[in-house]
Amino acid sequence: MRQALLADREGSGGGRIGVLPLSPVIATHTVKTRRVMPLLSRILVAISSLLLIGLFVFPLWHVRLTAPQYPEGLGMNIRINTVEGATETDLDNINGLNHYIGMKRIDPNAIPELKLMPWIVGALILSGLAVAAVARRRVLYFWMAGFLAMGVIGLIDFWRWEYDYGHNLDAATAIIKIPGMSYQPPLIGTKQLLNFQAVSLPGVGGILAGIAFVLGLVAVIHTVRRSKASNRLAA
Repeated sequence: MRQALLADREGSGGGRIGVLPLSPVIATHTVKTRRVMPLLSRILVAISSLLLIGLFVFPLWHVRLTAPQYPEGLGMNIRINTVEGATETDLDNINGLNHYIGMKRIDPNAIPELKLMPWIVGALILSGLAVAAVARRRVLYFWMAGFLAMGVIGLIDFWRWEYDYGHNLDAATAIIKIPGMSYQPPLIGTKQLLNFQAVSLPGVGGILAGIAFVLGLVAVIHTVRRSKASNRLAA
C-alpha cells in the first residue's frame, strides 16, 4: 500500500479526504517480507533436508524376483553407494541366474553413479539447511529446482541402467536364448520375465526422499502465496 487515506472532517457538515505517503519504514518492511521466506517454509525446508539423511541409512530402491524354484524370492537393495542382496547370498544367486540369459554381472564397483550419489545427496542436505538459515525466497526456488533435477535425472539414469542390463545381452555366453526377448525389470511396479516375476518399488530411503520433496514443494507454495499477499498489500 503505497499511499494511505486520511479522513479529516471539518465542522459538522463537511469534510475532506487527504492522501499521505506510506511511511518509509512500512514500505521497507513490505519489500523485505516479499523477499524473505516465511517461518513455516523455513521449518519445512529444514525438515526436508534432514529427512534426506535417511538415504545414507536405508535402501533407495528394492527389486525382488520370485519364481516357482525360488518361492521365497530373491531381493536386491539399491543404496546411494552400493547394490547388495536382500540376504547374504541373494546378489550372487541373481548374478548366477543372469549368466544363463547373457546378462552382465551386477558389480557395484562398475557403476560410477554409486560413487557420485553420496556427494550429491550430501550437498543437497547442506544446501537445504543453508536455505532454511538464509531464508531467501529465490534461494529456496533454486534449491527446489536442483532437488527436482536430481530426482528426475536419478530416475532416468536408473531406467537407463536397467535397460542396459536387460537388453545388451552376451549371446556367446547365454545358455537360454529367446529371440527378441529382453529382461529389463520395471522402473516401478511388476513385470513378468520368463518364469520370474520382478517387482520394483522404492525402498525406505526412496520414500523418505519423496516425502522430503513434497515438504519442499509445500514450502515453495506457502512462500509464493505469502509473497502474493504482500504484493496485494503493497499495490
